[in-house]
Amino acid sequence: QVQLQDSGPGLVKPSQTLALTCTVSGGSITTNYYTWSWIRQPPGKGLEWMGAINERGSTFYTPSLKSRTSISRDTSKNQFILQLNSVTPEDTAVYYCASRDRREGINYSWGQGTQVTVSS
Repeated sequence: QVQLQDSGPGLVKPSQTLALTCTVSGGSITTNYYTWSWIRQPPGKGLEWMGAINERGSTFYTPSLKSRTSISRDTSKNQFILQLNSVTPEDTAVYYCASRDRREGINYSWGQGTQVTVSS
């Protein structure tokens, strides 16, 4: 089974770039049919899908965050990376990396979640 671990700084200053890394084990990020996503949950709110990268390296973003979001990967480390530019306190959330097999609908495997606070 695929296992994911997200990691990165828990505190980011306003206007800076939030960067998180997801390390994948038990499967390759280049495996056919797999999509690797970033999902966040602000305090008191629901889950928000941010974007994803697939096994070919193609990326997809939710329109509301597209202009500020970049998802990339490092295949040599079996990692994928989230960058969210120009952060504000409204970006404070628990950030999760997650994966799904597109052959199996929308069942996700999840990282443990990283609390990120945007504050000066």
